[in-house]
Amino acid sequence: MTPKDVVSAFWDAMATNDFAAASLWLAPDFQGFWPQSKEQIKGRNDFAAINTAYPAAARWQFDVQAIVAEGDTVVTDVAITDGAINTRAITFHTVKDGLITHQREYWPDDYPAPAWRAQWVTVSD
Repeated sequence: MTPKDVVSAFWDAMATNDFAAASLWLAPDFQGFWPQSKEQIKGRNDFAAINTAYPAAARWQFDVQAIVAEGDTVVTDVAITDGAINTRAITFHTVKDGLITHQREYWPDDYPAPAWRAQWVTVSD
């Protein structure tokens, strides 16, 4: 499988909400980073545990908006919802030997468009 195929399979597994199964796409010594909160996840077991424990209103849904690959690096833009939360994750994945070894994941928050830009932009839904 190509690195892009591996990451696509990972997101497909995440969509089942069986995070232990999804974690099998991660290397045993996987390292995940959330730079905005400065948190690090070490190992596929902790990845599965934190995702299973995350409070949710309903099943998580993952919709891959974009996926770009170059060599061992794959970047995804994924829309995520549980019906109450609507968010995005921008994730930089490193794939080696058919497994994801590293992820650096950003969770951008929506914010209202500043009024001063109104003459040059339109606001979409």
